[in-house]
Amino acid sequence: MTTPIIPVITIDGPSASGKGTVAQLVATQLGFHYLDSGALYRIVAFATQQKNIAWSNALAIADCAKSLNVVFKNEQVLLDNIDISNEIRTEAISKGASEVAVHAPLRAALVDMQHAFCKTPGLVADGRDMGTVIFPHAPVKIFLTATTETRAKRRYQQLLGKNQPANYDSILKDLAERDARDKNRASAPLTMAKDAFLLETDHLSIAEAVEFVITKYKNNKKSA
Repeated sequence: MTTPIIPVITIDGPSASGKGTVAQLVATQLGFHYLDSGALYRIVAFATQQKNIAWSNALAIADCAKSLNVVFKNEQVLLDNIDISNEIRTEAISKGASEVAVHAPLRAALVDMQHAFCKTPGLVADGRDMGTVIFPHAPVKIFLTATTETRAKRRYQQLLGKNQPANYDSILKDLAERDARDKNRASAPLTMAKDAFLLETDHLSIAEAVEFVITKYKNNKKSA
């Protein structure tokens, strides 16, 4: 009996590029599972903050990550059966996620957890290194991006929509710093896979971006 080949679509890109929204919608339309790898790093940042572990302490962070009880339930993120969906979406935790993600021991600790999301009928995974490190053999890889200014405006509007404090200039500065940190880290830096399709969303609607991804998947399926 042969093991079924599980189709995987990876969507990588910088922070606030909209890859999470697009990935979720693609997964819904295809009936696939969804992995928000960025949420894992947010959860780690939140959990370590709660335990007063410095985000610079690589080994302690990795040890903490190995014992986390995380469940994704619909749109909820549960840690030890407590809904922390809103807590991990603050700007402070977003910054923390980028800081802890530079640590190679943590990235290694989360590999098996991410692989476990790959189940039939398929998976859509978004993050920074889904197509380059976690699922390098994925048949469809997308690198979704937009200018720093566009992403800052989106994040600013998103925070205002949630009635959270927001300052555009501060967000713009933070995104630029986060981009530099993600691209220059020694372990799994943010980069476009050689066989990925570039998707620039500055002038695209969410629906158009979703259609782009699904079309690439269907074309790949036909040629397989």
